[in-house]
Amino acid sequence: MMGNETTSLDIDSAADERSAVIEIGGQDYKLILTTKATKEIAKRYGGLENLGNKLMNTKDFELALDEVVWLITLLANQSILIHNLRNKEAKKELLTEEEIELLTTPFELAEYKNAIMASMMKGTKRHIESEPSKNVEVG
Repeated sequence: MMGNETTSLDIDSAADERSAVIEIGGQDYKLILTTKATKEIAKRYGGLENLGNKLMNTKDFELALDEVVWLITLLANQSILIHNLRNKEAKKELLTEEEIELLTTPFELAEYKNAIMASMMKGTKRHIESEPSKNVEVG
């Protein structure tokens, strides 16, 4: 049992390192870039590298808001999905895009863009740092 607790703590600590926290409707949500979220982003944008360009270059304000709402919903739901995985008896409801739209203002969404980018950078930093060691071992 002790080993499971340690593993759980390690996973939680890893999730904290790769997350950014935002407040929606008076409640804190962690934005976490998981492999699952990365796959969804790749489907929508063709890869993480295209996401930054899409967010920063969008001239259409409504389209930009739609993208930020979609990303917040995706990334905030990752922490809820992780919670539900670990707490099958106490599952939480996933956020919907409509809830995000109703519980936020456009000004807040503009601020959340920074949290989105921070969670992305944290989520990919660990991967980038681990790459050289893999290459050294192979080479």
